[in-house]
Parts: sequence; structure tokens; C-alpha cells
Amino acid sequence: MEVETKLQNLKDYLRDKNILIAFSGGADSSLVAKIASEVSKESLAVTVDNGVMPQDFIANATKIAGELGIKHRVVEENYLNDPAFRSNPPNRCYICKTKMYTKLAEIAGENELEIMDGTNITDLLEDRPGIIVNYDLEIKSPLVMAGFTSDDVKEALNQLEIEYSPSTTCMATRISKNSEITPKKINRLKYAESLLKGLSGSKVVRVRDQEDMAILEVENIEKLLNLGVLNHLDSELKAVGFKRVTLDISGHGDTKKELVVYKPCKDEANKIMFETELPYSINIKQTCAELETIGTVKCSVEMGIAMLESDGRNVTVFKNGKLVARKVADQEDAEQLLIEVLPKIRRNI
Repeated sequence: MEVETKLQNLKDYLRDKNILIAFSGGADSSLVAKIASEVSKESLAVTVDNGVMPQDFIANATKIAGELGIKHRVVEENYLNDPAFRSNPPNRCYICKTKMYTKLAEIAGENELEIMDGTNITDLLEDRPGIIVNYDLEIKSPLVMAGFTSDDVKEALNQLEIEYSPSTTCMATRISKNSEITPKKINRLKYAESLLKGLSGSKVVRVRDQEDMAILEVENIEKLLNLGVLNHLDSELKAVGFKRVTLDISGHGDTKKELVVYKPCKDEANKIMFETELPYSINIKQTCAELETIGTVKCSVEMGIAMLESDGRNVTVFKNGKLVARKVADQEDAEQLLIEVLPKIRRNI
């Protein structure tokens, strides 16, 4: 499906609605906000300042909302005051999103608005437990409904000449799970990333904190490959509390992720099969109920398998996260089928 068609689908979905958008100023929420500002009956972008976002996050979100021409509101709530979040358990993102959307639900209720976010199809391929909150609280994801992948979003933004912030990821994601999130760790990460941006000239960098070891990820690694620069980084980051400083030579940047990969059938050469593996386990019972809205489903909770027949095509969903598409015409057909199926998948917490 062409991006132009997806844009039209997005406009049709948002048209004449009263919408509250969970707004970060990043690519996804900026696209939703732009289209909503043009076609929705009422639209409000809300940004949560949770105390663990990158430097200039609020300033950038405010600036971008102004450029998009959408009403914007900032809500302050320091998540570091919550012991459950601060303890940094594996489901930290679930806790974070629950707090955020509970607050947004209050605002939406006061203004009779429907909450929407910037989740896209590619996000559903990643290990994001926070997406469960979308289902629990019935948060709508218009980019998913319109079939947008991450690459589609960036192509649409480029076509529409929309500016967005390239760095909106929560700083808590930089800290290894089960290691307490503290103001000291967040502040030194902010300092480290600001320093790294200045030295490398990169717009997007990551500094990861693994038990007081700083792991540096940067797009433009060449500017750092100088002994003087490396020594400066080492001394500065150790001065703020890191015990070791390492450079990830694979760098940081966007990598294209295929929705599905071709898997030839050994016994049936004329059969086409594609598959993908999700990095989380699937709740088969809940998934079967969702899949019944788009086709005929055979379900075995005991075996951990769900089989969907839709328009002559077949998808088998396994509890361990594997999805296998058969009876499809080609890779494009398999990808389109996956775009239909992924929003129906319900993961285990």
C-alpha cells in the first residue's frame, strides 16, 4: 500500500473526531498531530513531563506543536517519586504508560476527547510491554489502523515537510532493568548525551548505563576516533560517576526491519511462506478472540497455536511469538496480511 493511500486512511479515521494526542514531538506523534490539526473537529496535544526525558524534550515538543498549529498542553508529574517505577522492574514501561495514560484519561474526560497515540506497525514487532496499556485503557493508535510502519511515517513527514524531534526516548530506558532509577543516574545520562552530541555532531546519541558502565552509541563515530577526544570523554564521564566508559562501534541509527522474511518450503517448492518472530510471548486465548474479527480462526490454547484464514490466506500464530504466513501471493501480500494481524496480537505481560 502506498504512503499516499495510508495518509488518506489516516485522514479518514481522524476526520471530525475530538482527539487528545499523547504528544512527544517525535516522528509518530507529530504526524498524527499534523493530520488531526487539519481534519479533526477538535484536537489537543498533551506532553507529559515525567522527570526522566532528554534535555530540551519539553522545549522541543512545545516548539514543534506550535509549528504544527495544534493546541498544546504540558503536564508535570515526576515518576521518580513512584517507588514501583524507580525500582526499574522488567515491566517498567507498563508502569510508566499506565501512569501517563491515567493522567491523560483525566484530561480527556474533562474535555470529552478520545485519547490517541503514535504507535505504528513496526512498534508491534518490538518488545514494548507498555502497549498492553493501550488495550487495557482502549487507547487508539491511528497509525496502526492506517497501516503505517516507521519507514512510512518518515516518508510521509518528508513529503509533508514536517519537522520533528529525533530524540524523544525516555532516559529510564538507558538504565539496565532491576537497577534503581535515581535522579543522579538520569542527570549524568543527560549530561553524557549532551556532551556526546557536541563532540560527535550527531543529532541522536544514546548513552546506556549498565551498572555504572557507560556504553556510548552514536551515528557519526568518526569524530570520536581521536585519542584526545576519547580521553576527554573518559575523564568527563568518570567525573560524574561512571566507573567505565565504552564505545559501541556498531553505533546508533535507524536500521530497516523487515516485517516478514521469506522461508522456502523444503517439501513444496511451489509454496510461498513468510515468517517473523516477535520478541515476546503471546496470549493465545486473547489473540484468538481478536483474530475472529478479521477471519476464520482455529485455536488451541493447550498447544499454544492460533490459525487464521483470511481471504484465502493463512497465518499461524505460535505462543512463543512466531508468526508464519502461507498461501500468500508474494512478500508484499504477506506484509499486508501481517499489518492486519499484528494489531490483533495480545502479548503476555
